[in-house]
Amino acid sequence: MSDKSIFNIENLGPPKYRSPLQLSTVKGDRIFNFVSESDRLVFDISMDYYNQCLNDGESPICMEKAGPRQNIFFDAKNTTAAIVTCGGLCPGINNVIRGLVMALHYFYGVKKIVGIPYGYEGLNPEKGHELIELTPDKVKDIHQFGGTFLGSSRGGQDVSVMVDTLENNKIDMLFAIGGDGTLKGVNAIGNEITKRDAKISVVGIPKTIDNDIDLIDESFGFQTAFDVASPILRDAHNEATGAYNGISIIKLMGRDSGFIAASAALAMPVVNFVLVPEMDFSLEGENGFFAALEQRLLQKKHAVIVVAEGAGQQLFKDRQIVTDASGNVQHEDIGVFLKEKISEYFKGKSPVTIKYIDPSYIVRCAPANSSDSVYCSGLAYHAVHGAMAGKTKFVASRVNNRYVYIPISEVTKKRKKIDLEGEFWFSVLQSTGQPFFLG
Repeated sequence: MSDKSIFNIENLGPPKYRSPLQLSTVKGDRIFNFVSESDRLVFDISMDYYNQCLNDGESPICMEKAGPRQNIFFDAKNTTAAIVTCGGLCPGINNVIRGLVMALHYFYGVKKIVGIPYGYEGLNPEKGHELIELTPDKVKDIHQFGGTFLGSSRGGQDVSVMVDTLENNKIDMLFAIGGDGTLKGVNAIGNEITKRDAKISVVGIPKTIDNDIDLIDESFGFQTAFDVASPILRDAHNEATGAYNGISIIKLMGRDSGFIAASAALAMPVVNFVLVPEMDFSLEGENGFFAALEQRLLQKKHAVIVVAEGAGQQLFKDRQIVTDASGNVQHEDIGVFLKEKISEYFKGKSPVTIKYIDPSYIVRCAPANSSDSVYCSGLAYHAVHGAMAGKTKFVASRVNNRYVYIPISEVTKKRKKIDLEGEFWFSVLQSTGQPFFLG
């Protein structure tokens, strides 16, 4: 990351209006200050990077601090905002929708806010979905429920058609709540808007239950996901210990990254094996999974296995690559596969009782917990502040525990994955006691 400008945020133009927010302009005042355009936060806060910058005589790579600006781009009373939710469900989506509506209405006085139903499909008139008027009264209680108030869908639509819809409905800002595919989609919408020299702000709010959005601390809903999964692991442990050589297999979400599986195992330390997509492992052999599982049963007479949905895909022979509407590879069912293979391995050796549990869709439809609720509100408020200031093609998120704005193009370059040589995975190994290497 040598380019110091990689985190610069695009603007629609100079801000011409005074913010309606009654904040201080005096440093040190007891009232919260407006955020200045020059306020920056260092991306890499390590001492090594600090010393490198000192030695090279260069300024560090910084991100724009999120927050309300004194001067804004849009005339709030004549502004129309739109909200869309895309991709798979995740705890906290309704909290973000509610936060956006409340911030737009009460902070800035935006009177017209619309919801786009069923993801990007709602921006394609041929699908026949009508826009939904959003008011504080209509969304005031939706945070108590999981899912998405607006509905969702996978897959993209024609970018030109979607921008036509935005222009035809005189929409000034679009807030897109979604994961990697959604963010790439809204960035493409932003690029088309730039080509047309239109003045529409597009903002991404990173949503993925897998926590695989790069650069940011974490995506909303992730905390709730492993919070909800934890008691399931506890109960699965009870199932395993209730039988001689009892084995419980719990499959959790994690297509390309195993953060939910690993975090849930740390939160409920009754798990003996965590299998994640980042780790290739073999079943057979001296260092294979079966040998480790057999040793565990000899010692403790039970075992709890947590497996992420994308783990062990290399074990499937003659696997055909199939993708969903969002372009994500559809994985084979590793949970069912493991149950069958474990049963085959122990047949004729020793009796085992295997219970297979897949709570994935229950986990992702849960309402946000208290921690995620606070986070969702913060993301929504900061997204609104950035959009009202005329910033575009950015995500509002948290890095180093501070709210910042990052270009969408930077967070979508690659997916975040567990570092198998890092401290987090070492903590998992310590908690479970599983071998450092299975392979």
